[in-house]
Amino acid sequence: MDTLARLGDEYFRLHFAAEPFAATVFGVDGHDADVPDPGRDAAGRHRAALQQVEAELKTVETAGLSTQEKISHTILGRLLRDEQRISKDGVSEVAVTASIAGPVAQVVSTMPTTGDAAYLTRLAKLGGFFDGYVARYQQAAQDGRFPTALGVRQAIAQVDAYLSTPLERDPLLQRDVAQTKQAADLVTEHVRPALRRFRTVLDEQLLPVARSGDQVGLCHVPGGADGYRTLIAAYTTTELGPEEIHQIGLDLVAGLREEFADRGGRALNARSTDDVITRLRDDRELRFDNAGQIVDAVTTALRNAEEAVPDWFRKYDTAPCAVREMDAAEAENSVLGYYVAPAADGSRPGAHVVNTYRPESRARFEYEVLAFHESVPGHHLQIAVAQSRADLPRFRRFTYFDAHGEGWGLYTERLTDEMGLYTSELNRLGMVSFDAWRACRLVVDTGMHHLGWSRDRAIAYMRDNTALSETNIANEVDRYIAMPGQALAYMLGRLRIQQLRERERAALGPAFDIRAFHHEVLAHGPLPLDTLEDLITSRW
Repeated sequence: MDTLARLGDEYFRLHFAAEPFAATVFGVDGHDADVPDPGRDAAGRHRAALQQVEAELKTVETAGLSTQEKISHTILGRLLRDEQRISKDGVSEVAVTASIAGPVAQVVSTMPTTGDAAYLTRLAKLGGFFDGYVARYQQAAQDGRFPTALGVRQAIAQVDAYLSTPLERDPLLQRDVAQTKQAADLVTEHVRPALRRFRTVLDEQLLPVARSGDQVGLCHVPGGADGYRTLIAAYTTTELGPEEIHQIGLDLVAGLREEFADRGGRALNARSTDDVITRLRDDRELRFDNAGQIVDAVTTALRNAEEAVPDWFRKYDTAPCAVREMDAAEAENSVLGYYVAPAADGSRPGAHVVNTYRPESRARFEYEVLAFHESVPGHHLQIAVAQSRADLPRFRRFTYFDAHGEGWGLYTERLTDEMGLYTSELNRLGMVSFDAWRACRLVVDTGMHHLGWSRDRAIAYMRDNTALSETNIANEVDRYIAMPGQALAYMLGRLRIQQLRERERAALGPAFDIRAFHHEVLAHGPLPLDTLEDLITSRW
């Protein structure tokens, strides 16, 4: 095995050993029995191991490498550098939250679905996992790095809701492999006591010192400003600074307000942007009646997209995609939906996990565009294509660059309009609202974490410029507070993909082939944006 391939395999091993929940999500074998160690010591050991790989990678001569090897070298260097920097900054230790970034949601959404022994072993380790988070939070507080009071309260409420759930309805005991007395005993004797300890520390030690809603950003945390710039670079794979990103967002929002008025006039007979947004948010006729309607809407959109794919994409042998409802234990404080990759061995399909909590509060026009983003031609097609490339190194098939991945998902929301998949002008307004939502992210994420905006100011800005419900806006802002920088990747990635497409169309003229362009974006696995640009423009 050559040095580059060996180093790629070593990174792959180190990364998923440190992130076994991610391994379960990606279907990577060998980690379903494990849990992460959230402690500082474990993070230090992981950084040291990555640093050794990085040092050896720098000795690899690139002159004689093939195109794919050069891509692998570039990607591996980026992953090693970013992972070390993020770990060193340690901003996750101040992110006490009930969102998808929090430990409870991590556990509920990533428990293995097959293998009795692995499931039971992971259950037995969850007590130590939660205790590890407690210790990390306490260390951060001793260093003057405090969480937000809102995040602490929400995490307490999440734990209370879990602990009040009867054992027979415990979300960790609802899978076939968990229907045993041994599993129930593990939850009773290890998981629930650890969560009680977790709750006690949150309530008695962290809440009294937590930051107020006026100081939710990283700029209010020691070392937070530098940490935020590290996260921006890692999530967006660009050199953009927070000020420039903030202005890009302001400019995009201004243009989208005009599109709201234009499309809203046709769909709703509304007279102005504010009228359109108010109608979309407040009109009860535009809401679902029950969870089944939500599942039917996203399933129909997925199947329609699958039928249209051959005209826009090359043929790929990929795993199927299913739709399933989000578990109630995570749904109340979670996003509209998300995607779970298929198992690498084909034992599990990809899944669009959809939030059906309080369906009467959820807008009909949001779920068609959501389905395209999360399933086909969005994340499912993207990730399933990457997994199908057995000729690529494993670390390239099973990594994830948010700007490429989420940029692609957002790109497909407009692409599906070109494909003729939206079934009404109302659903196209959902597309515009989702665009405005992602544009607002550029403004409010940098606003809170760089400019010091309060949570209320961020919520107000999104209320004025998107049609998201009040509940979704609050959940989204709380997600940005808990996961600084990640939300910037969507729009910045989409803008770069769209720019590359327009550049290629102009350069090739009639020879431009949309299927060939999409193949270049998808078929090399996840990529940093500059690497994607080099590929599209044939700089390799």
